Amino acid sequence: MTESITITGLNKVFAGPSGAGVAAVRDVTLDIGAGRLVTLLGPSGCGKTTLLRMIAGFEEPTSGEIRFGERRMNDVPPNRRDTAMVFQSYAIFPHLDVFENVAFGLRLRGLAEAEIARRVHHVLEQTGLAGYAERSPNQLSGGQQQRVALARCIVMEPRVLLFDEPLSNLDAKLREQMRIEIRDLQQRLGITSIYVTHDQVEAMSISDEIVIMNAGAVEQRGTPETVYARPVNRFVAGFIGKANFVSATVLDAAAVDVAGSRLAVAGMGDRPPGACVTLVVRPEAVRLSGDHGALKGTVRRVMFLGGLAEYLVAIDGVCDWLVDAPNPAETGLFPVGATVHLSPSTASLHVLP
Repeated sequence: MTESITITGLNKVFAGPSGAGVAAVRDVTLDIGAGRLVTLLGPSGCGKTTLLRMIAGFEEPTSGEIRFGERRMNDVPPNRRDTAMVFQSYAIFPHLDVFENVAFGLRLRGLAEAEIARRVHHVLEQTGLAGYAERSPNQLSGGQQQRVALARCIVMEPRVLLFDEPLSNLDAKLREQMRIEIRDLQQRLGITSIYVTHDQVEAMSISDEIVIMNAGAVEQRGTPETVYARPVNRFVAGFIGKANFVSATVLDAAAVDVAGSRLAVAGMGDRPPGACVTLVVRPEAVRLSGDHGALKGTVRRVMFLGGLAEYLVAIDGVCDWLVDAPNPAETGLFPVGATVHLSPSTASLHVLP
């Protein structure tokens, strides 16, 4: 069975060195549907881990309320919340083999030996650890150790699964593999999950919804597509992915002026002609050409990154744009100093509120 989570007006204030309180979490209100995977994303110190620890019961809220379904959890101790947490450090026991690591919590519950064996072997199959039951942790790779930590949580059949930056100790290729496995497993099991990370790609690849936090507060919540394509402010736009922030002047309901050139923009709203606005332009939403386009510029920097080339282009000395050009092995590279033309995608231009 899985569980919905409702967080209402949650605050956490820690005592500061001078006696003044330090607000780690400020007035957070969230509804998390049963079976959803929601990621808390933000920079270090933004309050995401403190929020996760309050949900787990490891920190007591200063004010506000946490509910699992209809049940108020504020005064319920961690061991009675029916949650399980996968930690960054794995926290598996080095003196126990894989089977006993996974079985540890079940033994504390006093389950019969046959039931323990059934559940452990089933979870080892689910997490790709079948055949590893008798191995010790020092015989496992980092990814396998993280699977053991995950299996130890899942075997308890929790209603809520919590992840505290579980992949940050792994190398880039293994992180990519593990996030796919975590997402696939969470969807198959249907466990309500809250995942903390500062990695934007990780958040976008596994989440049903992303909650972006800054300075203890929620800046924006939405699907990965929404927060990336329609950020509500400059912080969100700059934190989740790369972005160009372009000053523009409104010409009419469907166009702006950028460096003397007219750009078509969707979703202008009711801004009057002459108003100054800021556009968010993603680097991959700009087509680069040597002979035609809406804006003309000069290549200041080029970096070959395999599947794409990243350019920094100066637009008539007014501003610099980052541009990601796909498949440079086929199209070739523009050298530094080359004159190029940029054509932003109208549908991808976003005017900040």
